[in-house]
Amino acid sequence: MRNSTRSQVDPFIVMDVMEDARQAEEAGRHIIHMEVGQPSTGAPKGAIDVLKRALDTQALGYTVALGLPDLRQRIAELYGDWYDLDLNPERVVVTTGSTGGFLLAFTALFDTGDRVGIGAPGYPSYRQILRSLDLTPVDLPTASQNRFQPVPEDFDGLDLRGLLVASPGNPSGTMLDQSALGALIEAAHARGMSFISDEIYHGLEYEAKAVTALELSDEVYVINSFSKYFSMTGWRIGWMVVPEDHVRVVERIAQNMFICPSHASQVAALAAMDCHAELDANLDVYTRNRKLMLEGLPAAGFDRIAPPDGAFYVYADVSEHTRDSRSFAAEILRETGVAVTPGLDFDPERGAQTLRFAYAQSTEDIREGLSRLRRFMAERGAR
Repeated sequence: MRNSTRSQVDPFIVMDVMEDARQAEEAGRHIIHMEVGQPSTGAPKGAIDVLKRALDTQALGYTVALGLPDLRQRIAELYGDWYDLDLNPERVVVTTGSTGGFLLAFTALFDTGDRVGIGAPGYPSYRQILRSLDLTPVDLPTASQNRFQPVPEDFDGLDLRGLLVASPGNPSGTMLDQSALGALIEAAHARGMSFISDEIYHGLEYEAKAVTALELSDEVYVINSFSKYFSMTGWRIGWMVVPEDHVRVVERIAQNMFICPSHASQVAALAAMDCHAELDANLDVYTRNRKLMLEGLPAAGFDRIAPPDGAFYVYADVSEHTRDSRSFAAEILRETGVAVTPGLDFDPERGAQTLRFAYAQSTEDIREGLSRLRRFMAERGAR
């Protein structure tokens, strides 16, 4: 049988790196995982305990497509806790991970062939999901002086129907402050563009609080997830906030695409939102790891970086070391047992000269990984 042209999406390179790392571990090597964009911790214990009780007492069948009302209410309260916003819980849509949110958002907002701007470097699945929906991703090459975040000038004259931004960003970890985010929203609206804000790394900030697009406008789509701050990657549960007059549109699509998010995951997610001590302890680990990375990577020779404001990544320009980040990452894994991600995932044009280093693992692993990188780069420079 033939395949559709929509199915011709690029591979997610980091998944190939993870497979190479898995094979090395299977062969007996100790691998330090700086390629993986997920917490090394599991779901909070309190969430697991609540779900165990629910499994004994509830059928855990279908829920309504928009998600459990209690969970939607609690997510709305989070915007009061974190941003001092009074959010109507009717605007909250529980999704099958943030990926489900992107599918719903792109389907609700855009027609076949519409052009959607995304910052480069940026999360690669934006591009591939857009393509699989017969939409046209338009990379906006961001500048290091703008800390790898888009500015309105980046999309002047590009005839876009939408703009997607991420703050904190992946792979950069950099954030948009209120002025910069407001300028993007204003410029998008002035051009008749829909605005989508990816906020899945909110809660993982270090020196300043992230700004939600909802502080600046109600005419935006905001997408978030329980995967990162709440440490629930494999549970595939997230949420989105949409304008009130879009709720029914999104609901109809969700009913048909997904029926509903996982009931079990929703129960655990609701409980996870009150596991403050455990979640704060995770953030303390990332804070220590970030400090080690900002000291250790330059000491190893990776000094062209934009210090991350949030998330758990450092994005490095390695053009003085290589013009082929994929082979360089493979060499690092082979020689050191440290897995890192080639920048080609995030920026098809310039990513051959960049690497992403994740620091979501244990502090012990981060120290060991940096030590291995220092030795490797010193030996490589001596050759």
